[in-house]
Amino acid sequence: MKKKRTSLKKQIEGWVWALVVALFLRYFVLQAYRIPSGSMEDTLLPGDFLLVFKPIYGIEIPYTEIKFFQFFKPSRGDIVIFRFPLDPSKDFVKRCVGLPGDTIEIRDKILYINGKRVFEPYAIHKDSRIIPPLILPKDEFAKKEFQRAWVNREFIEEPNVRDNFGPIVVPPNTYFVLGDNRDNSSDSRFWGPVPEKYLKGIPLIIYFSWNGEEGNIFKKIRIERLFQIPLFWKKNFYFVP
Repeated sequence: MKKKRTSLKKQIEGWVWALVVALFLRYFVLQAYRIPSGSMEDTLLPGDFLLVFKPIYGIEIPYTEIKFFQFFKPSRGDIVIFRFPLDPSKDFVKRCVGLPGDTIEIRDKILYINGKRVFEPYAIHKDSRIIPPLILPKDEFAKKEFQRAWVNREFIEEPNVRDNFGPIVVPPNTYFVLGDNRDNSSDSRFWGPVPEKYLKGIPLIIYFSWNGEEGNIFKKIRIERLFQIPLFWKKNFYFVP
């Protein structure tokens, strides 16, 4: 009887430690994330399941916004997972294109950073239309008013900032993010900058991919995307000379 109790105690201890390790990994190291929409096509597809590496932007105390040991900060071109500024309970994934202090402008779908045109091989445009700008901020007053409205997230329902945007200056301790599918992405053009404290991590690996729109049951799993480790966060755009 005593041996059975000892054995049961060891099993319970093993389960407890396994749970502790699993929770530690979940909250501090790795998190599973599913791509819900096509805003990052064709880099990330709806139904891609990712493992997100969390410590890179700091170790966060669960259920708080307090972080310690921030090892790196995003660079231009990195793909980042972050809390959605308008609803921090939701996680978004986009590409970071603007750093604190950068001047961002989009003219007829073309991105300019600090006055220089950017070549972005990952960006796609599926709508040939070019939506005219909301305003033409030619003088300083118009630029300041555009900046104020953008920082205050007043363009959330404004389609006219999709193809022509800015110029704005990315505020301190925030980042400007865009979806790779530029004509079908809810991003910083509409709802403003991403606070640094909302950054959660980077995609590490695609461990599963499910095509829900495929009718053939045998083709629903995207075999070719499984266990890919494409270094999404590397800088793969450059300024046009």
